[in-house]
Amino acid sequence: MSSNRVLQICLLISAVTHGVILFQNTHFNLFPNNKKEKRLEVSYVKEPQKPLEYAKSATPKIEPLLKIPSKITADKRTLPPFVDRENIFKRDNINIQLESTFSKPAFIKPDIIAIKKKISLPPINIDKINNPSYISYYQIVREKIRRAAYQNYTRTEVGEVYLSFIISNAGYLKEVRLIEGKSSPSLYLRDIALRSIKDASPFPNFPKELDYPQLSFNVIISFEIE
Repeated sequence: MSSNRVLQICLLISAVTHGVILFQNTHFNLFPNNKKEKRLEVSYVKEPQKPLEYAKSATPKIEPLLKIPSKITADKRTLPPFVDRENIFKRDNINIQLESTFSKPAFIKPDIIAIKKKISLPPINIDKINNPSYISYYQIVREKIRRAAYQNYTRTEVGEVYLSFIISNAGYLKEVRLIEGKSSPSLYLRDIALRSIKDASPFPNFPKELDYPQLSFNVIISFEIE
């Protein structure tokens, strides 16, 4: 009787022990679940991008500026340590003086030696003319010719050239003629005399007292060297 009691206790302890072991196992399921397993679906959502206008309108980050004094004067400027502060201005003055100096240009000797020339137009038979208006106009014509001859005469040849010419009422030179027997044989002086009369024209208009369509004049151009 006692042996059966002991056997029952042992069987009870064994059953409890096995039961504890089975319940601790996670893979052991007394009541199997017949429900179908559902597949899990994972979807990835992109982060919404900011609109372009918003990106443009975004103000950039402005870094604070360095603090600069409002006024910078010469007193606040410091020279580098390698600059000679005492002689810097002296050297500048020396350089300026050296740059400003220049050599005087040498005078070029002229190829043509300056000569003292004399041009005169002595009047011809002026005593026989009684019209003062004619005499006054004749002097104006002679002076214009003398000035033109003085500009054209550049050589040392001397002599006289006798010319006869006609001036219209409006002062224009109509005709000029060289008197051969009374003129110098120098072709240079003859050319200068004819050119001087042409350069002097036109002459002034005739005065009212000289109511003529044209008048003739005679002149002697004298070329001299003093």
